[in-house]
Amino acid sequence: MRIGEVLQAKASHEVVTITPEAGVRSLLALLAEHNVGAVVVSSDGQTVDGIVSERDVVRHLHHDGTVINNTVGAIMTDVVETCDEDAPVDVLMKVMTDRRIRHVPVVTDGRLVGIISIGDVVKHRIDQLEFERDQLDSYVHQI
Repeated sequence: MRIGEVLQAKASHEVVTITPEAGVRSLLALLAEHNVGAVVVSSDGQTVDGIVSERDVVRHLHHDGTVINNTVGAIMTDVVETCDEDAPVDVLMKVMTDRRIRHVPVVTDGRLVGIISIGDVVKHRIDQLEFERDQLDSYVHQI
């Protein structure tokens, strides 16, 4: 199974982005408005400059109580793990587990086309297991 198939199965294909110059307050509003845990940082909405998550805010808050007055660019992760639509889901699951990351932007030909969360991967895996169970159940009942 490929990442592109997981993207197609998602209810929404929208990728929430924010500019590096935006304030952390705007970031928090965006996270709450879209009920997401991370936002892709992009100057133009099509390329990946970074990623910023709730974890980034909390970690910076722990060290600096004034993080709320910062820009997104000051707290974002600028070295971002990305994948393309042809990447195997199993490979991405391993990367997410090994690197302890929960969100991976999907980039094709240098252009942001989606985002995969660990929740998307888990849902996909559960759907796969349920399908296999149903197939085995059907087979057993035919015997």
